[in-house]
Amino acid sequence: MKYVVFLGDGMSDEPPVPGLGDGSRTPLQVAHTPHIDRIAREGCCGTFRSLPDGYPTSSDVANMSVLGFDLACHTGRGPLEAASQGIELRPDQIAMRCNLITERDGILDEYSGGHLSNEEAAELIDALNAELGSEQVRFHPGVQYRNLLILTGEEFSPDIAYEKPDDHQGDPIEENLVKAKTPEAETTAALLRDLTLRSKAILEAHPVNQRRRADGQKMANMIWPWSAGRRPGFPNFREKYGKSGAIVSAVDVIFGIGFAAGMEMVRVEGATGWIDTNFEGKADAAVRALESHDFVYLHVEAMDELSHLGDASLKVKTLEEWDRRLVGRVMQALEGQEVAYAVLPDHPVPIRLRKHTRTPVPFALWKPGATPDGVQSYDEPSCERGSMGVLEGDQLMWALFA
Repeated sequence: MKYVVFLGDGMSDEPPVPGLGDGSRTPLQVAHTPHIDRIAREGCCGTFRSLPDGYPTSSDVANMSVLGFDLACHTGRGPLEAASQGIELRPDQIAMRCNLITERDGILDEYSGGHLSNEEAAELIDALNAELGSEQVRFHPGVQYRNLLILTGEEFSPDIAYEKPDDHQGDPIEENLVKAKTPEAETTAALLRDLTLRSKAILEAHPVNQRRRADGQKMANMIWPWSAGRRPGFPNFREKYGKSGAIVSAVDVIFGIGFAAGMEMVRVEGATGWIDTNFEGKADAAVRALESHDFVYLHVEAMDELSHLGDASLKVKTLEEWDRRLVGRVMQALEGQEVAYAVLPDHPVPIRLRKHTRTPVPFALWKPGATPDGVQSYDEPSCERGSMGVLEGDQLMWALFA
């Protein structure tokens, strides 16, 4: 038996949905998605609690939950993204995500810096290292706006209170800067506040941003450091489940989870984390990975990004593209083989809120010989009526492997 999880990041929603008819239906209800509907119709459905209380409402926590890993292992998003880049943190180092954001008149205008390209981001990161870098402070390029900041020194602490930038679009920057949770972390928090505010002059004057402004694009003119931590310690996926696993994604945080759990990281040319991602390439890579692995976690980021931007119609279109070009392509390639499928998001991102919520996410699970539970389509209200109820922890993964 082979196993595939189709993970549509942030694809579930909550009415009312502005920009989508009368707002009473979610993008999943509106979109034409025959392949994930088939998984729901021929399988069993329910909801999954991916963001339990007491943890950040972030994708690292949510995807760890879907994969059934103990959240006590969670040390922050930064260390996971560092791991995915092959950066092995020393005991005296802390890593954190460092977004390139758009600042406008003291307001956090956009969490993604206008979705700049990898090449543009790398130029800006080089400029930050030239002006702000030192033996203690080092910036590392990632994917588009998703970059890293690593601090080296015994005086630095990960015990800082931070705000997720995608939770605060439209809010004042000054009142949402990092703060120390403990007296020992004040040195770290003060440095991060200073770096954040100093970054604006450097980035805004850079030729990359001058070109973007001349072209009518948003500038990536400030950094936003968040989710700091030290090197994580994860259980091995094969030891936990008795299955070998691979991760197909475009973003470092998902690869970092897989790397920490001893799973193969499958990188696909043209996989961007955005609507222009290489859907077919990712589908084909997942099918190839099943030749040497039992399990593939096939992650797509684009729906999450559109939710944060509040674009309901493009979210519907992207759901349809994902279903047709990726989910359908995988299922067609594996037709006739013994394969179990699960489909779900890691968390909701309601269009009206443009940020993550803790609402349990809809899932559908299909295995050969399964007895359907009567759900006819994959969407939020339909899955709530499914026979599997509300799962949490590692219950979903064990249900898939049972």
